[in-house]
Amino acid sequence: MSFLIRLLANGVAIWLTAQLLAGINMDLPADTLAAIVYVAVVALLFTVVNMLVRPVVRALSFPLMLLTLGLFGLIINALMLMLTGWLSDRVGYGLQVDGFWWALGGSIVISIIATLLNAVLPGKDRRTRR
Repeated sequence: MSFLIRLLANGVAIWLTAQLLAGINMDLPADTLAAIVYVAVVALLFTVVNMLVRPVVRALSFPLMLLTLGLFGLIINALMLMLTGWLSDRVGYGLQVDGFWWALGGSIVISIIATLLNAVLPGKDRRTRR
């Protein structure tokens, strides 16, 4: 269930970011159902990249994370967005990122939106107290 909530939050965040930033584009089909499937595939790729590739890259770049006091994490997030764009283009559901600086801005916007959505959506970490 946590994976589905993360997938939903990432999908909405990526879609909103593509609407807000000119350098991040998704050529969505006119059909609503096809557009939802399109966004879901891109969100799935983004979520899988963040679950599998990002921890390895963060572990390998630990010295740089220490040296830059964590700011290198922004670069890692931008690279993960660029990797998602590249992978989605290969699959046929293209998320176009127009360069590193757009990826950096997009990763910041996606992080903010996904964090806000994850705070609102129910998850296993939340427990109601009675």
